[in-house]
Amino acid sequence: MNKELEKKMREEMEKALENTKHEFGRVRTGRASLSLLEGIKVNYYGSVVPLNQVSTLAIPDSRLITIQPWDTKIIGDIEKAILRSDLGLTPATDGKIIRIPIPSLTEERRKELVKVIGKVAEKAKVTLRNIRRDINEKLKDFKKDKEISEDEYFADHDQVQQITDEYIEKAEALFIEKEKELMAI
Repeated sequence: MNKELEKKMREEMEKALENTKHEFGRVRTGRASLSLLEGIKVNYYGSVVPLNQVSTLAIPDSRLITIQPWDTKIIGDIEKAILRSDLGLTPATDGKIIRIPIPSLTEERRKELVKVIGKVAEKAKVTLRNIRRDINEKLKDFKKDKEISEDEYFADHDQVQQITDEYIEKAEALFIEKEKELMAI
């Protein structure tokens, strides 16, 4: 297969896996992670800005996130933004620092989250298969336009399948890793 086409295919597949990792990172596992707060926006003197642009975020231990606003006048706005999010987190304030304890997940909630990440993983596999389809279409066009021979077409087709299988395995490994993380008590 031509190197340019293979490079393009691998780049698109890597991007799909990165998207999947990002989606997995947004699923709460019972452990503190700054990615949980990624989507939270705060009203800061009339502007809506991401939380990490108005405060310092830290994880002092595996079940706690601390937020230290640069301007203590917006603590109330930060608390409201966290409560409005659908994360189910309850912030506690001591005047200068907001502490967010991360509650343990119930067995039922863990199973629900495994289903959610299963859907995300399946979506990733569909995306990878769509990339394979697009590359195979290009190969067909090359064969039709006599840019490659019949033998090259079948060899390239097999190579595309091998690359797709490799990335589907990576997506499955990401799912299994996240599932283990979710099911760990």
